[in-house]
Amino acid sequence: MGNADYECPRRVSIPPSKPFFNSLKSGLKETLFPDDPFRQFKNQSASRKLLLGLQYFVPILEWAPRYTFEFFKSDLLAGITIASLAVPQGISYANLANLPPILGLYSSFVPPLVYAMMGSSKDLAVGTVAVGSLLISSMLGKEVNPNENPKLYVQLALTATFFAGVFQASLGFLRLGFVVDFLSHATIVGFMGGAATVVCLQQLKGILGLVRFTHATDLQSVMRSVFSQTSQWRWESGVLGCCFLLFLLLTRYFSKKKATFFWINAMAPLTSVILGSVLVYFTDAERHGVQVIGQLKKGLNPPSLSELDFGSPYLMTAVKTGVIIGVIALAEGIAVGRSFAMFKNYHIDGNKEMVAFGMMNIAGSCTSCYLTAGPFSRSAVNFNAGCKTAVSNIVMATAVMITLLFLTPLFHYTPLVVLSSIIIAAMLGLIDYEAVIHLWKLDKFDFIVCMSAYVGVVFGSVEIGLVIAVTISLLRVLLSVARPRTFVLGNIPNSVTYRSIDQYPDAKSVPGVLILHIDAPIYFANASYLRERISRWIYEEEEKLKISGETGLQYVILDMSSVGSIDTSGISMFEEIKKVVDRRGLKVLTLFQDLTFPNFLFNFLNCLYRLVNISYYDAASAGEPSKRSDQEAKQFQVH
Repeated sequence: MGNADYECPRRVSIPPSKPFFNSLKSGLKETLFPDDPFRQFKNQSASRKLLLGLQYFVPILEWAPRYTFEFFKSDLLAGITIASLAVPQGISYANLANLPPILGLYSSFVPPLVYAMMGSSKDLAVGTVAVGSLLISSMLGKEVNPNENPKLYVQLALTATFFAGVFQASLGFLRLGFVVDFLSHATIVGFMGGAATVVCLQQLKGILGLVRFTHATDLQSVMRSVFSQTSQWRWESGVLGCCFLLFLLLTRYFSKKKATFFWINAMAPLTSVILGSVLVYFTDAERHGVQVIGQLKKGLNPPSLSELDFGSPYLMTAVKTGVIIGVIALAEGIAVGRSFAMFKNYHIDGNKEMVAFGMMNIAGSCTSCYLTAGPFSRSAVNFNAGCKTAVSNIVMATAVMITLLFLTPLFHYTPLVVLSSIIIAAMLGLIDYEAVIHLWKLDKFDFIVCMSAYVGVVFGSVEIGLVIAVTISLLRVLLSVARPRTFVLGNIPNSVTYRSIDQYPDAKSVPGVLILHIDAPIYFANASYLRERISRWIYEEEEKLKISGETGLQYVILDMSSVGSIDTSGISMFEEIKKVVDRRGLKVLTLFQDLTFPNFLFNFLNCLYRLVNISYYDAASAGEPSKRSDQEAKQFQVH
């Protein structure tokens, strides 16, 4: 059968085993500290290590000494611009959360100051977010009616914000930021789109001037509430709301057409508030059914540590709400920060961001603020306004402070319908239909995840949509582990490349050899499946060769170049496969190789050919030359 003493090239010795504690240390380091944050402390004095530690957790200490007046001019302009957006948005989103409007202004004062000191993003503009406000309204509103018991409702909102901050900071300190990665891009697109749709539907209350409205967020309940009160619709509010919504959408359209006009879109909400207030004041529209904000209390944030209600019977509801809104705020804020950092070519540390988000929400909950994050609309305005550092957040907080001290009485006549228009205009930008189309073209499973999240939010509830999306995403992860891809490799003619026969119709299998590629680590979760699947591949290949009358199967090659690790269950599985193959009279070979795998496989097959002189004579022909010998030899030994 050939030269049995022939040795194939490229023999690699088995590497020595690593001590257990060294392997454990290496695994923990790769899991929790992939960026190796301790490398900067090596060979440093104690005082230097203390300074570097402070700069790590409070980044402003690192970049403040290099701050210039040119930077300040850019940050001043950007800060004033986003402040003009923060004031009306803060009031609008607080109204969406069924909280006193003044809390929306409070939330744009203290948290931005904390983030400016601890955040690592130069472009993120901190403030209240619509999705977080909706979650607070829907989850806490089920337990406590904000109209019947407003004090308890505010206490629960502040308590939920505190737990959101604790959860966020804990993820950052414990280096568990990868938990947020389970919210895939498709999940976020679908969830945000569904939440934006629900928020827009909820604003029909303000647009139509309705006093009573459902607290449910599903489409059926909202439509039932709207059309069961047709006699209560106020045409004055409807006309006013449509006019301001058209104005806001037109300003956004012109700003997108020409980036230099970004300030038009940024100033539009505040302009709408001013125009609406003046219109209501001079036309006495309040008496004709146009609802207004009413009196806003002057002064800075009062302390609210005593308002955190840890002994409430609704404490678990506050904890659950805090965890959910904390995860959503992190996912949105970090994604927004990283997207803008990419444009300016600097790095965002996800764990630092989690700590910064957590600390600003903990501080906010103690100073009458509810959940804050990094909304995309405000951050986009900050970026387009030319901000250089997080000082733009300090400028915005200063402008909000001046508003709280002196200007709050001016918002007395601001119509609620204008706030509804501002929210709808902002939410329409979160419905990213282009991303949905892209998902459909690129990955149908991601499209299903996206649409499941959207449908769950719109027709169920925000919580149901989130649970459905996360469950499907986790199911996909489990399926990729429990059911890894395996496929047959074939040779691309006139090349040394081997590819999947299913994907490449031109790829030809090697006579008498079955080459299987395993595309995942081998664990206890997929060992049984792989044993059955490999056995089935062998059976199907033998049946195919038997029917076609070609050379019988002699070798099974398992390409495991994509297998990163194998546990004990995987080893047992290979032992069973070896027994199955031996019973069939076949030989099995496993290949662990790097990027040079195609050339290696090529040389290996040539080596194998020289060992067994395969395909020159068939056993059944009793020494007669095979009719296919020349052709098979050429297929097998390609140079």
